[in-house]
Amino acid sequence: MKQAKNCSQKKYRRVILKLSGEAFAGPTGFGLDLDVVDSIASQIRDVSAMGVEMSIVVGGGNFWRGARGEEEGMDRATSDYMGMLATVINCMALQERLEKLGLDTRLMTAIDMREVAEPYIRRKAIHHLKNGRIVIFGAGSGNPYFSTDTTAALRAAEIGAEAILMGKQGTDGVYDSDPNVNPDARKFEQLDYLEVINRRLRVMDATATTLCMDNGIPLIVFDLDVYGNIERAVMGEKVGTIVGRE
Repeated sequence: MKQAKNCSQKKYRRVILKLSGEAFAGPTGFGLDLDVVDSIASQIRDVSAMGVEMSIVVGGGNFWRGARGEEEGMDRATSDYMGMLATVINCMALQERLEKLGLDTRLMTAIDMREVAEPYIRRKAIHHLKNGRIVIFGAGSGNPYFSTDTTAALRAAEIGAEAILMGKQGTDGVYDSDPNVNPDARKFEQLDYLEVINRRLRVMDATATTLCMDNGIPLIVFDLDVYGNIERAVMGEKVGTIVGRE
């Protein structure tokens, strides 16, 4: 284990790390790449060692996306519930890799499945965080029609997180257009919430962005593929794009 930086240097005391399901798939784009999950777990270990209270919201797009089912004629609510179950597979994989590193974790789900996870209870989640446990939130918000981005914003507001760290795969921040298509795409260092909504930038969906704006929760969008970026974001270093109030 590498030497952690001085705990007094960290900018944020309690954070939510938002991970897409695709980030767990690696280059294949589908399923679980455990080498990738191990890398993410190691970064989380490093940040936890700094005394940061960490909670994590995980998507399920590497297995199923609710919008996909709707496009193929499936009932939207049913498709979204399938996506919630997909997030739990990722959450269980992450929990297992974190525990192999010796970290105390709790998986809490918005859909009751007591054989594999605790039911989400706000006060219990805060209790776990205060006792140094890493809390993983699975099954989204438990409601169809709401994304895991919205779940991250909701949980951040509920538990008093000071920031949402949005780890992206293959992109180092927010651009005015797709940098993979437009070589002249401009990267933003900082954005206001309303600018994200008005420009329809693909940071979070509008519901999640508005919830963050209403509660003054900053978003830090960064490249998850660069080892150590989670720690750099927590330290307040310039990494990626910051979305917040001017």
